[in-house]
Amino acid sequence: MASGTASRSEDEESLAGQKRASSQALGTIPKRRSSSRFIKRKKFDDELVESSLAKSSTRAKGASGVEPGRCSGSEPSSSEKKKVSKAPSTPVPPSPAPAPGLTKRVKKSKQPLQVTKDLGRWKPADDLLLINAVLQTNDLTSVHLGVKFSCRFTLREVQERWYALLYDPVISKLACQAMRQLHPEAIAAIQSKALFSKAEEQLLSKVGSTSQPTLETFQDLLHRHPDAFYLARTAKALQAHWQLMKQYYLLEDQTVQPLPKGDQVLNFSDAEDLIDDSKLKDMRDEVLEHELTVADRRQKREIRQLEQELHKWQVLVDSITGMSSPDFDNQTLAVLRGRMVRYLMRSREITLGRATKDNQIDVDLSLEGPAWKISRKQGVIKLKNNGDFFIANEGRRPIYIDGRPVLCGSKWRLSNNSVVEIASLRFVFLINQDLIALIRAEAAKITPQ
Repeated sequence: MASGTASRSEDEESLAGQKRASSQALGTIPKRRSSSRFIKRKKFDDELVESSLAKSSTRAKGASGVEPGRCSGSEPSSSEKKKVSKAPSTPVPPSPAPAPGLTKRVKKSKQPLQVTKDLGRWKPADDLLLINAVLQTNDLTSVHLGVKFSCRFTLREVQERWYALLYDPVISKLACQAMRQLHPEAIAAIQSKALFSKAEEQLLSKVGSTSQPTLETFQDLLHRHPDAFYLARTAKALQAHWQLMKQYYLLEDQTVQPLPKGDQVLNFSDAEDLIDDSKLKDMRDEVLEHELTVADRRQKREIRQLEQELHKWQVLVDSITGMSSPDFDNQTLAVLRGRMVRYLMRSREITLGRATKDNQIDVDLSLEGPAWKISRKQGVIKLKNNGDFFIANEGRRPIYIDGRPVLCGSKWRLSNNSVVEIASLRFVFLINQDLIALIRAEAAKITPQ
């Protein structure tokens, strides 16, 4: 029995050794039991330093071509063994490198996008106008002066654009693509604006200025010289340009008269002296005369109205500057003094308020300030026979006398230096004491009789 068990153990060991040798020959690693859980624990300071150094070294080795995380003499971890065991034994084919033609195509497709940002203000219509005009005139200065582009380009900009269309392959290709995308009607409109060449103007100048050519004349001219004229020329366009040449004396049978030299030049003052004033007809404008007459009547009516109202004025308004003391005369009973103006009271009764076209009052408070809250007839100031002044409120808003409100229908006695406030406008009521004393003395003499 002992010999049988020993032979069995030897056989098992030999089988295990064969399995190991076969696994090593195949390059596989036998499975080992390991936990798939990753236990996180706090690292100490020395471990943190070592781990950071290990990471930097693995990065340097990975950049140099050595596989990171694998060092000579170090055993693989359990997770790495698991990954290697699960990986297929067949070799992984290398990823195909991108073809050089594809990269070139991508770069070429990106280039126009960058160029279109730098094209500036030149439109496809401007390019077509420029090309047609240069082919007609062969002169960039004439193109700059005669062609109306979408923007105001300088001569240098026109030259730079023409050279770019000629010698820059990218810009010329983009411009050609943009011009091909133009609508046929837009192309026809642009071609109709092409400048006239010298050969075309020479043929048009042969048409006499004294004759009256029709559209058939210019159509016949187009048929006789198809190579000389531009392909978009019409009889109507030729007629319009011929009329323009005739206007500027550019036809063959037209001559420009030279200006006289010396003292024979006639200026405006000499021509004015030669005119006979007696021969000039004086044209009468009846409408203007009627308007002047009506305006004269209106002004005279206003003057008469003001003259008739002179005797009604019982209050004089004077502009004041500073805080100078009022000067009373023999006719002024009292003064209602504001911040801007002062009102002189020269009658025994005056009305206060806001003047309008239909309502004329003695004291117009709108001269002092904003009076849109004041009634047209706000109040009345009266002088009694005993020399006392009273103010009666006849408006909607109250009148404040020294801070005391006087409501509508009420009245209050005014004393010297009383402060009168009407809708945020403040006035000081000043009394001519000398004149009031005379009035009181006369009243005292009359009362005993």
